[in-house]
Amino acid sequence: MTIGGRRVARGGGRVHRFYSVAVFVVLASLDNVAIGLVPPLYGSIAPALDVGVGAIGAVTATSFLVSAVAAVGWAYVGDRSNRKPLLMVGTLLWAAGTAGSALAPNYPAFFGAQLLAAIGLGAVGSVGFSVVTDLVSPRRRGVVLSFWGLSQGVGTLAGTLVGGVLGAQDWRRPFLLLSVVGLVATLAYLLTYDIRRGQSEPELTGALAVGRDYDYRISPADLPGILHRRTNLWLVMQGLTAQMAFGSLVWLPALFRERAEAQGYSSATATVVGSVFAVLFQLGGVLSIVGGLVGDAAQRRTPRGRALVAAVGVLAAVPFYAVLFFVPIRIDVPDGAGAGAVAAAVLGSVLTEPTVGLSLLTALLALGLTSANSPNWFALIADVNPPEHRGTVYSLGNLVNGVGRATGNGLIGVAASALRAAFPPPLNFAVGLAAFQLFFLPTGIMYWLASRSAPDDIRRVHELLRARAAEVAPDDAGPAGIPARPARPADHDPE
Repeated sequence: MTIGGRRVARGGGRVHRFYSVAVFVVLASLDNVAIGLVPPLYGSIAPALDVGVGAIGAVTATSFLVSAVAAVGWAYVGDRSNRKPLLMVGTLLWAAGTAGSALAPNYPAFFGAQLLAAIGLGAVGSVGFSVVTDLVSPRRRGVVLSFWGLSQGVGTLAGTLVGGVLGAQDWRRPFLLLSVVGLVATLAYLLTYDIRRGQSEPELTGALAVGRDYDYRISPADLPGILHRRTNLWLVMQGLTAQMAFGSLVWLPALFRERAEAQGYSSATATVVGSVFAVLFQLGGVLSIVGGLVGDAAQRRTPRGRALVAAVGVLAAVPFYAVLFFVPIRIDVPDGAGAGAVAAAVLGSVLTEPTVGLSLLTALLALGLTSANSPNWFALIADVNPPEHRGTVYSLGNLVNGVGRATGNGLIGVAASALRAAFPPPLNFAVGLAAFQLFFLPTGIMYWLASRSAPDDIRRVHELLRARAAEVAPDDAGPAGIPARPARPADHDPE
């Protein structure tokens, strides 16, 4: 609201801010639960809709791409206007698409429902990033954004687990449950704190504290400058190769399901085994918090720090991935038992079966190293761009990420089929997955190049914000004031 020509944020007390952050983390997690539901259920959804497994894989790949394209539009509008309604509409769309997926009577209906969900997911990721960066101080961006990114990873793992376990007997059940949870989360978002654009920037703190607005907004004329910023180029392009590698990992449940079936287990039991193993082996993502902490510490020593940490992480992980896919695993679970009993047996095997323990350790190292990518990528986008550009840059990066992820997700299935002639299942999946991790090599090189350009780009952002804070109107200026210039139509009431 506005008092005496100056805007005063509603709420914002300690409890209210904590609640708001918690809601954002939960929303980010739920969105990725929706993403993770389908892959472990490929084998169940395909026969129910009378199509091949490849057709369901095509839905996932297309959804990644559609979500990334939609995110660009959502982010651009979010960088120009009130972000809260956009986030709510996006959440409602993916909840509706998820419910439609559960009720779909045939393949075209399922495909359409998944695309509707993908459009909504594009809003929550890109607009949500813009909002979250306005809560985080530059010194702590890596570690705080690691929690935001971790919530997305946890959501994807939860989707894999919920899909495989809850959907083992009825694949429609997890989709219905998630759509209801999405509606509840939307209602919770109504009560969140109004986060102001630019409020985390030290150069703007004084003016915003007395209710003035940072009313700069993105415009089409800004786009060439955004693309000309060299660090943005490397941060966006690294996503193509990184996500080809990460995108291939959605087939981890299929790899472990094939291993279980090769050892004689039934399809239902193998589905649960594959989902639980895939979740266990991706727990190394929790080490993104460490990657964020190390990135913050390195950045305080040198403005190249975050990018160098990400480069070292993704390059060092490649040999561990190669080992992970080929270590033999002995699976000992009660065939035909309930999902809970099978899942408990898999968890127990971590301690009782050496091959499972070795595989888990290798996976933790591999995922832990590559998890340094995520928080430092988030933080670098915020570091090298002013507040009104961050959502759009994030969405451009997410678009390239989507292309890479869709490519990796789609091609790994083709590669596994092609390799089947030379390598019997599940070895064909292992060889294909290992080959796709080589895409991390160019990713590491691009992060090193970003480390060279980042210092100048960060310096220019600080100079820009100081200059804007210094443009004080003669008759209406707050401390470190921002000029009270007339708002363009797109500038009105940013939050």
